[in-house]
Amino acid sequence: MTDPPTTSTSKAWRPRRAREPEAAQETAAVLRLLMVHPWLVSGRDDAAIATVRRHETAVREALHRLGWLLVVDRDFVRLMKTPPVRRDAWAATGPKPLTGAWFFLLVAAAESMPSRVGIGQLVTAARTAAAEAGVPARDDRPERHAILAALKMLDARGVVETIDGDIDEFLRGDDAPVLLAVHHHRLVHVIANFPPADPVTDPADWLDLAEREPDPARRMRRRLVDDTAVYTVDLDTDEADWMSRRVRGDDGQPLAEAFGLHLERRVEGAAFVVPDGAFRTRADLGDRPFPAGGTIPHAALLTCDAAGTEGMVDEDRPGWRGLHRDDVLRHLGEFAPRYTGRGWSAEHIANLPGLADEVAALLTDVNLLRIHDDMWWFAPAAGRWEPPPEPSSKPRNPPPAAAPEEPHDH
Repeated sequence: MTDPPTTSTSKAWRPRRAREPEAAQETAAVLRLLMVHPWLVSGRDDAAIATVRRHETAVREALHRLGWLLVVDRDFVRLMKTPPVRRDAWAATGPKPLTGAWFFLLVAAAESMPSRVGIGQLVTAARTAAAEAGVPARDDRPERHAILAALKMLDARGVVETIDGDIDEFLRGDDAPVLLAVHHHRLVHVIANFPPADPVTDPADWLDLAEREPDPARRMRRRLVDDTAVYTVDLDTDEADWMSRRVRGDDGQPLAEAFGLHLERRVEGAAFVVPDGAFRTRADLGDRPFPAGGTIPHAALLTCDAAGTEGMVDEDRPGWRGLHRDDVLRHLGEFAPRYTGRGWSAEHIANLPGLADEVAALLTDVNLLRIHDDMWWFAPAAGRWEPPPEPSSKPRNPPPAAAPEEPHDH
């Protein structure tokens, strides 16, 4: 296969030949799946792995446009992609630092383990690796929870899998009767990007190198595929030029079609949108689908609507609306009585500042909010949803109607 061009000065990307609609749909579905689940393992994802193998050339061609690699092994598939664009937003909702540290300590320990190992043996080896690396190991309750979370992350990736016992028993002690399977040939693919810098002595430079991409066209393609929306105000000169000249034509539109997505282009920016019916559940869209059910997403949607109707206009950023945090709290205080007993949890209603923080985390994570000096700036895409309906005046669980009285004889 001849690799498609990858630079902003290359010729337009065109598919080699028209593909059957069913094949194109299968390819698009598995590409979207890989974005949400970059590890596919045998015994759990057999159907998806079969789809990748069946359309491997087309899958690789689409990923190559992003500079991402695909590993197709005998019993797993691994998408090797670059980190998300907005590092801080991802880190805020990602694993806690202690969990991340133990994730990699367990990976280091697993390399020297047999293919079948008890959970206590693996954790003991990880603690030895921690001592060698100068990482404190306190063996307290928070550390045990972090180790357990890291083990579950490895299990989800199919790298170190639980084959017998209940992994939660580890919280009670290292001697928990849990047997693990170590897949050594998968361990080498845990780190998708390893730049030429020392993550210990200079972690900031290591992260910068891991994220760096000099080609503006590739940067833009990645952002459109990897994020909720791309806003014009965030672009440099080269990126803005690509957005104005190439997003609809030879570069952006074909990539959207390869993933089975629709391109939306407006003066404020652009987005690749998942069509209705292209996913079975909202979880197929990722870890943080929005809007969704529950107190926090509902409060976030109501707050977006309040910003659209009452928010301050940003003269320098068309389409952006601002609310001060005090106004956000005021709106939440007005919403809470309307939804008490009608969907909102009592815990959140009793702690509106905490609810505001949760709303901010959700909206920031999906790139709909920026916060500067207690001002909440809502992105143009935050106004794409209709306001939620007003709650019913009837209580959620009305008492049963009284049974009619039996007639009495006179």
